[in-house]
Amino acid sequence: MGKSQFGPRLRRWLLPWLVAVAALANLAYPMYVHYDFSHSPDTRSYLRMAAGRFDSVRVTHRYRVLVPAAAAAVAAPVARLYARVWPQRPAGQWPLRFSFYLVNCLLLAAAGACWFNAARQTGASPEAAGLAMLAVLTSRWAVYGAGLPLTDSLYLLATGLGYYAIRRGAGAGWALAVALLLGPLAKESFVFWLPWLFWFGRHSLTWPKQLAALAVGLAALFAVHFWVDAHVGAPTSQSVSNALDHFHNVAYSLHRAASPKGLGELLSIFGFFTLVLPLALWLEKNQGARSTESLFSSLGWAELGLLAVVAIHMLLSGDLGRMGYLAAPAFCVALALVFTHWRRLLLPTQ
Repeated sequence: MGKSQFGPRLRRWLLPWLVAVAALANLAYPMYVHYDFSHSPDTRSYLRMAAGRFDSVRVTHRYRVLVPAAAAAVAAPVARLYARVWPQRPAGQWPLRFSFYLVNCLLLAAAGACWFNAARQTGASPEAAGLAMLAVLTSRWAVYGAGLPLTDSLYLLATGLGYYAIRRGAGAGWALAVALLLGPLAKESFVFWLPWLFWFGRHSLTWPKQLAALAVGLAALFAVHFWVDAHVGAPTSQSVSNALDHFHNVAYSLHRAASPKGLGELLSIFGFFTLVLPLALWLEKNQGARSTESLFSSLGWAELGLLAVVAIHMLLSGDLGRMGYLAAPAFCVALALVFTHWRRLLLPTQ
């Protein structure tokens, strides 16, 4: 039975992942090639980490070691390969930058595959789920996260796995376990996802197993903290005080969100696809009695909880657009449902 299920399961994950890799590689390549790295201290921090230098890295970034470590591992063979086929290329940071581009495209594409499969669990058709996934990956924040030396891709993968597990329920315990293992190392603010994951993920993985997976993830995080702090000679309390400092961003974030520029930033997270959802609700409302069931009836408290956690990230970080993209799993599912039922919305009922 396992062998007979392997083919369909592989298609459900491999095909959307390959499509997402192809799309991201095209979309993010200009960002990788032309971006002025002097504009982003975050990218410079992660490049230094990949080069093995932690002493000059901001405390906010220095413990997110997985993606920089993966980029460093990829950079060595990339540099050797290019030295053979393009020996006249000057030395510099380009192997690390190119490796971040490769690693982030692969990771973010895996997150996209999670969104695709979550949409399928809500009743979206394969074509609609694939189209919605591609639409969400056209966001400037996907291009930003895939093309630059950043670690957002791993965090999006961890949250995407968690959302898929919640949508799938039984049989998706592996996804929730991986999310709990990777999440703490992906970003410290993963702690805000834990109540949401524990409650809505209890049908895919029991609480004792969730706690066991989280314990392993936290143990790895503490080991990384200990190693990095010993390497740079930093006090262990520094990371705690840095985390508490983020609460000072709440007033700034609220003020920014209420400004015209902040509203524009929020609307630009998913671009013009943002307008599809209110338009679908308006069309459905105008159908009146002809509509027997709400288009979004399969969505509920899990999605509202996800949006609440995303709002916390936005308030604490002050980076409204970048953190708002964490809502991609729920947005992709909602968009896939609209694409699935477009005939019902646009064509009159006979």
